[in-house]
Amino acid sequence: MLRVVLDTNILISAILFGGKPRQVLEKAIRGEIQLCISEPILDELRGVLGRAKFDYPLEAIQVILAELLAISDFVNPSKRIPLVFEDPEDNRILECAVEAGANYIITGDIHLLKLGRYENIRIRNAGGFLEESSS
Repeated sequence: MLRVVLDTNILISAILFGGKPRQVLEKAIRGEIQLCISEPILDELRGVLGRAKFDYPLEAIQVILAELLAISDFVNPSKRIPLVFEDPEDNRILECAVEAGANYIITGDIHLLKLGRYENIRIRNAGGFLEESSS
């Protein structure tokens, strides 16, 4: 089974807006892929959902995080990766993927997408992943 790390921007898009990011998340919900997640990703998701522009109540955020954890393999990255300097927080996604032995990182972030691959981990947007994983 493919092991996949979803960047926070993909999780936000899947939860709030649907489209291809939601299709990726639904594959995880159905057990077609194994979602992998770490505390830094959960922390960022918690912070973004709590912003005034999304106006999510704390209880709703806690439910979302609990449901996400229920379908995810939780990892605790043991090494830091100082690869993306333009946005160092993007390195937390790489660290999770390496620790999890992930096959894919799904992101909308240009700093990660331009890498294309890190070690044996493919880095794709949601549409690219859906296309590759269905062939």
